Amino acid sequence: MSIITLFSGSYCNKDQVIQEVCSKTGYRLISDNEIVSEASHLSQIPEEKIKRVFSNKTSVFNRLTRERERSLAHLRMALAKKLMEDKLIISGFAGQLIPRDINHVLRVCLIADMESRIGAACQKHHVEQPEALKIIHREDERCAAWMYMLHDSINPWNTALYDISFPTDKTSPSEISETITENISKSVIKLAGRSKEAVKDFNIAAGVEIALAGKGHTVDVEVCGGSVTLTINNHVFMLNRLEEELRDIAIQVEGVKSVEAKVGPGYYQTDVYRSQDFKAPSKILLVDDEKKYVQTLSKRLMMRELESAVVYDGESALELAREDEPDVMILDLRMPGIDGIEVLRSVKKNKPEIEVIVLTSQGSETDKKTCMELGAFAFLSKSVDIEELSNTIKAARDKIHAKRVE
Repeated sequence: MSIITLFSGSYCNKDQVIQEVCSKTGYRLISDNEIVSEASHLSQIPEEKIKRVFSNKTSVFNRLTRERERSLAHLRMALAKKLMEDKLIISGFAGQLIPRDINHVLRVCLIADMESRIGAACQKHHVEQPEALKIIHREDERCAAWMYMLHDSINPWNTALYDISFPTDKTSPSEISETITENISKSVIKLAGRSKEAVKDFNIAAGVEIALAGKGHTVDVEVCGGSVTLTINNHVFMLNRLEEELRDIAIQVEGVKSVEAKVGPGYYQTDVYRSQDFKAPSKILLVDDEKKYVQTLSKRLMMRELESAVVYDGESALELAREDEPDVMILDLRMPGIDGIEVLRSVKKNKPEIEVIVLTSQGSETDKKTCMELGAFAFLSKSVDIEELSNTIKAARDKIHAKRVE
């Protein structure tokens, strides 16, 4: 039997096509939401954060948390589990994760000319053509970012990426369904021995990626017949030690027969490989409009293995609190626009789990009382010793961890 993947441009009559294909073939539809839900269950990462993998927007904390890499690995695992079934239509972004050597997959693209898409967008959103065009361009950019990351192609509708491409403004859903049905009946699309093995290897590769990401490692993973090849694409000072650590992690994954670690072309670049210690307070946000001061503070904290992201105003702090949820926020009081007290009030109302340390050079006793009543973890002067600040951050981290294990 076979599997169909369907990747569509926006406003290209996708829903009607899917309905026709499902009716004609009897195949079960698998959506991105189903894959994301399974990945979230496997990883305990919230679904909304996993969905961000499909866009070109990455958390400012990603270099600390490896959340994008962990999400991607769990998406692959969730998809690999689905591929153990048959007679599926996988619609959306997730289907693009299927390796090319899994050859019982019919890869289908749906696209239409821009005039047709603009007309459909205008009708759906009740907007004029210029606004409809903006909507389409935003969604196409998201598709392009995804395909560039996976296939190094800036054109998400590149016919070389698919077995069949349909112009949905010129081809009816019934005609598309008929053509797809004819193609999946061909022997070349049938599930054969090597394709079965490729599915198993895909499953193993996802398991290895998850195991490595769980230990803070990000390397390229290839699997063939249960034999794993790990490729290191950043320079590392103790290569032999890293290779040994990677092999020890990967060999424990079910289905792995052997492990080889090697360096790739990127190894000779200036970037230095670092694994991530997830026991560290990994998501610290510094908020201060004094750029030189806060940049220096960030460097001093980094020397104490406390890495952070930096923003320079209250508006940006609130946006990051909504989208990226730092663990600890270190907050100045006096800033143009939204001041520190208003940021603190909003954060503790909407994201009370974030611990806020107020760090100011101008705070009064009244300010301190107000901040502590609003839920600040601590109220410190900017003249505070860096060791005391570091210890306060670690104490906030310990409070967060204690709550999470309750």
